[in-house]
Amino acid sequence: SEAGIVVFEDAAQAHGATVDGRPVGGLGLWGAFSFYPTKNMTTGEGGMITTNDPDVAHRARLLRNQGMEQRYVHDIPGLNERMTEIEGAIGRVQLRHLEDWTERRRANAAFYTTHLAGAAVTPIERPGYRHVYHQYTIRVSDRRTVIDALEADGIGYGIYYPLPTHLQAPYVDTGASLPVTEQVAEQVLSIPVRPDLTTEERKRIVDVINEVIDS
Repeated sequence: SEAGIVVFEDAAQAHGATVDGRPVGGLGLWGAFSFYPTKNMTTGEGGMITTNDPDVAHRARLLRNQGMEQRYVHDIPGLNERMTEIEGAIGRVQLRHLEDWTERRRANAAFYTTHLAGAAVTPIERPGYRHVYHQYTIRVSDRRTVIDALEADGIGYGIYYPLPTHLQAPYVDTGASLPVTEQVAEQVLSIPVRPDLTTEERKRIVDVINEVIDS
């Protein structure tokens, strides 16, 4: 970076996102994408590292292949993280659809942002940023009431993430005090934004949320 800080990008949920026209995954020394089944594109599991640095690329290839460049000759201690050809074939097909799926997600998100205004705190897309909406997460003061209404109507939702990191077992002994984090964790929920969502489905989701919050 301009400040001389090495940047590693966690782009696990950001396939196709951009900042001032530059794709994420190409902003730092390296970026990491996830291809877990729920991501915007998938290979069934696994992920990908992107980099413009040949030394990083070389080391990544060594690490994923048990530290070998030549078979049975280990240059460094490595891992077995190779993607299979079957998974790669799935990913190549998924990649061809990614832009269309992204635009559908963005259209769903725009609909929600317009029609949930005033009922919930909705995501903000800053100028120059292209959000790909792996999740569409809203914040409401009474999450339990909203969840009950969604469940009664058979509408799915997700809570990412219910227990903040500083309250998890490995970190709780640090004594960290993050009251805003804890409050937000009790108020956020993600509503369906998948690309195959129909106009009728997203309208019903909006109607249910607005109705319960206005009542």
